Amino acid sequence: MSPFLLIAAGLIIGIIASFSGLGGGFLVVPLLFIVGFSPQKAVGTSFLVILAISLSALAAQSRFGNIDWKTGLFIAIGGIAGAQLGSLLVQNVPVVLFRKCLALLLAGLALYLFVKR
Repeated sequence: MSPFLLIAAGLIIGIIASFSGLGGGFLVVPLLFIVGFSPQKAVGTSFLVILAISLSALAAQSRFGNIDWKTGLFIAIGGIAGAQLGSLLVQNVPVVLFRKCLALLLAGLALYLFVKR
C-alpha cells in the first residue's frame, strides 16, 4: 500500500477514533490484515498508530475539559498490566483463531451499539 493511501487511511481512522473514543485499533488491525500483516505484527503496529492518535486526541479533549484524570489513570494502571499479559498471549494464538475472535468481538460491539438506546 502506498504511503499516500496509508496516510489517507490514518486520517479517516483518526477522525473515527477521536469521534467514537474507540482508539482506532478496531479499524487499524483489519486494515493491516488486508495489506498482508500477520495478526501479531498487525496488533503490534496498531499500538504505534493508536499511541499517536490517542496522544493527539488526549490533547484535544483536555483542551475541552472532557477528561476525568483520576478515573482514567486508575483504568490505565490495570490496562498497562493487561497489555503486557495480552501481548504474551497473542504470540500463541493461531491466525485463524485470532481472526475469528476479532470478528466476534467487532460483531458483538456493532450489535451492542446498534441495539443500545
